[in-house]
Amino acid sequence: MGYVDTDAVAVSFVVSIDDESLGAFNSCDGLGCEFVMEQREEGGNNGAVWQLPTRIKYSNVKLSRPVTQASSRITGWFAALASGVTRKTATIEARNLEGTVIARWSLVDVVPVRWTGPQLSAESAKVATETLELAHHGFLAPGAGG
Repeated sequence: MGYVDTDAVAVSFVVSIDDESLGAFNSCDGLGCEFVMEQREEGGNNGAVWQLPTRIKYSNVKLSRPVTQASSRITGWFAALASGVTRKTATIEARNLEGTVIARWSLVDVVPVRWTGPQLSAESAKVATETLELAHHGFLAPGAGG
């Protein structure tokens, strides 16, 4: 069994949009990117197919949490976008149990894709959760602001 540094285990993800906090989320899914590859066959070279990177593609980020008082910040952000979408910078900070930031990602040209609120039912004693989905156009280099 390998050693696990418990100080590096993220328990919350604090999200800010242009320095306005949306609060803490307990799950973050979709941080990633990939190069779209184009295959080219070279005449006379039957032993290989060239793999050429063409562009980079960023996946949407999905954040989930139980509904809290901070939930109104998300719906307020969506309401403000009704008059026109402006791209923002988002920061996601992974924090450990003590609240220490163990990793930080800054996303550029962020737009909200979807907010899904809780499914409410008096017949079920489930925790009311919400999910926020964000699209972005890349990561801001560390130390480049944001």
